[in-house]
Amino acid sequence: MAIRRALLSVSDKAGIVDFARALHELGVDLMSTGGTAKALRDAGLPVVEVSEHTGFPEMLDGRVKTLHPRIHGGLLARRDLPEHIQAMEEHEIVPIDLVAVNLYPFRETIAKPGCTLDDAIENIDIGGPAMVRSAAKNHRHVVVLTDPKDYARVLEEMSSQAGAVSFDTRFQLACKAYAHTAEYDAAIADWLSLQAQPEEAPFPPRLHLHFIKAQPLRYGENPHQSAAFYRDPHPAPGTLANWVQHQGKELSYNNIADADAAWECVRGLSKTACVIVKHANPCGVAIGETPLDAYRRAFATDPTSAFGGIIAFNHAIDSDTAEAIAGQFAEVVIAPDYTHEALSRFLSKGNVRVLQVHLAHGSNTWEYKRVGGGLLVQSPDLIQHPEFNIVTQARPSESQMNDLKFAFHVAQFVKSNAVVFCADGRTLGVGAGQMSRVDSTRIASRKAEDAGLSLKGSVCASDAFFPFRDGLDVIAAAGARAVVHPGGSMRDEEVIAAADEHGIAMALTGVRHFRH
Repeated sequence: MAIRRALLSVSDKAGIVDFARALHELGVDLMSTGGTAKALRDAGLPVVEVSEHTGFPEMLDGRVKTLHPRIHGGLLARRDLPEHIQAMEEHEIVPIDLVAVNLYPFRETIAKPGCTLDDAIENIDIGGPAMVRSAAKNHRHVVVLTDPKDYARVLEEMSSQAGAVSFDTRFQLACKAYAHTAEYDAAIADWLSLQAQPEEAPFPPRLHLHFIKAQPLRYGENPHQSAAFYRDPHPAPGTLANWVQHQGKELSYNNIADADAAWECVRGLSKTACVIVKHANPCGVAIGETPLDAYRRAFATDPTSAFGGIIAFNHAIDSDTAEAIAGQFAEVVIAPDYTHEALSRFLSKGNVRVLQVHLAHGSNTWEYKRVGGGLLVQSPDLIQHPEFNIVTQARPSESQMNDLKFAFHVAQFVKSNAVVFCADGRTLGVGAGQMSRVDSTRIASRKAEDAGLSLKGSVCASDAFFPFRDGLDVIAAAGARAVVHPGGSMRDEEVIAAADEHGIAMALTGVRHFRH
C-alpha cells in the first residue's frame, strides 16, 4: 500500500525539510503544524496546516491542535475493515499513511539550571505522544517515525517499492515508537515524583530505566550464560560506552566489564599513566614520562597477571608503545587517541581489540546492582582527592605524600579488601578481594616479592580502616614507611600507636572506597 498522505510535526527538525521534499517528489501530500509547517513553507514545499485540515483552529497556546477525530480517525482507521471505511466516508475523514513526530524537549528542559515546575509542565507533550501511539497501534496501515535517523530507510523502501513500506519495517518502527513514548513518560514520571516528594531526592519512588541494546554478546561471564550490552541513550562524556573500536574481535561481557574498570582508573590520573586490569582488578598501574615508560613500569608490577589483560592509557599511544604492547598477549587496549603508525602496528595483532574513548570527566548519575527480586541503586564513588590528616609522629615527605595519593587512588579501583603498595608513581604489589585485610596485605607483599620488587621505603594504601594492628605490622615488616587508610575503627588508636612504634607515617582520609 503506497504512502499518499504524511503528517509531519517535529520538535527536532534535523533532516525534516529534506525528508519532506523527498516525500513530495514521491507524490505524497504533506500536512503539518506550527514551526514544522513554517519550515516546509519557507523551503517552498506545499503543506496543509492541521487546523485547515480539521476545520478547527489551534487553541490554548497550541495545547490543542492535533487532538481531533479527523487526525486520529485518519491514523486509527483500518483500511481492511469496510465498517471503518464507511465511518471515514460518513465523517469526511481521510487516511493518514505516515506520521513523523518527535516530542517536546522535556529532558532538555529539566536539565537546565533553574528549571521551574511551570517550565517543565509546558514541555510535556500531549498531542505528539497521542499521534505516535495511534500510528504505532495501526502500524499495519500507518508508518510512524520518531527518529530522524530512520527517514532514509523509509525513503529507500518507498523509492524501490512504488511508494510502499514493508510490514517488517512498519512493525520495527512501531516498536521503536512505543519505546520512545515509554522513555518520555518515564522521564516525566520520575521528575514530577521528585517534586512531589523532595525528601526522596535524588531517588524517585518508582524508578524507570531505559537503555538501548548496542550489541549482543557471545556469552556472559561464563559460556553457559547469554548476554548483551545495553547503552545509556545519553552516555556521560568520557565514559566507556562512548568507545570507537578500531580493530579486533567483538568485545565480550568480561572484556567490557574489565575495560570499564581500567578506563575509570586511568582517566582519574592527571599525569601520563597506564593501568593494566585482570579480572576487574588493577594488577599494574604507573605514571611515566611517556606512555611507553608508564606501560613498562605498570607491566613490571605483575607480568604474570598482565598476560591477557586490559591495558588503558590516558594519553595518545605512539608506535613505540604499540610495539611494546604487541610483544605481550593483551585482550583490549584503550586510549584517548592513537597515531597512525600505532594503529598500523596493531594490525599485526588482529585479535587485539583497540578502543578509542574521548578523555573527559563525566560520570554515571547512578550505579546499579541487581539482587534477587530487587535493585540496589547508589551514587557513584567520585571522591578521588580527600584531605589527608597526618596522625603519627612521623610525617611523610613530599614524594611519599604524592605516592600515598597515587596509592589511595589505585585502591579505589581494587576489589575489597584492597591493599596497594606503591613507590615512585607505580604499583609494587596489589592485594585484592580477600575476606580479611591482613590477608590482602600479605598477598600484596608476596606479589611484590614474586615480581622481584623491593618494598623498602614504599608507601601503602588500604581502601578501608585496619580493624587490628596486624595488617600494619605486615606493612612495616615489608619495608613500607608510610600508609594511608580511611580510619574510623574503634581500634584506630591502637593502629596509630603501632605506626608510631614502627616509625611509619600515617594519614587518615575519612573516605572509604569499598568496591564489591
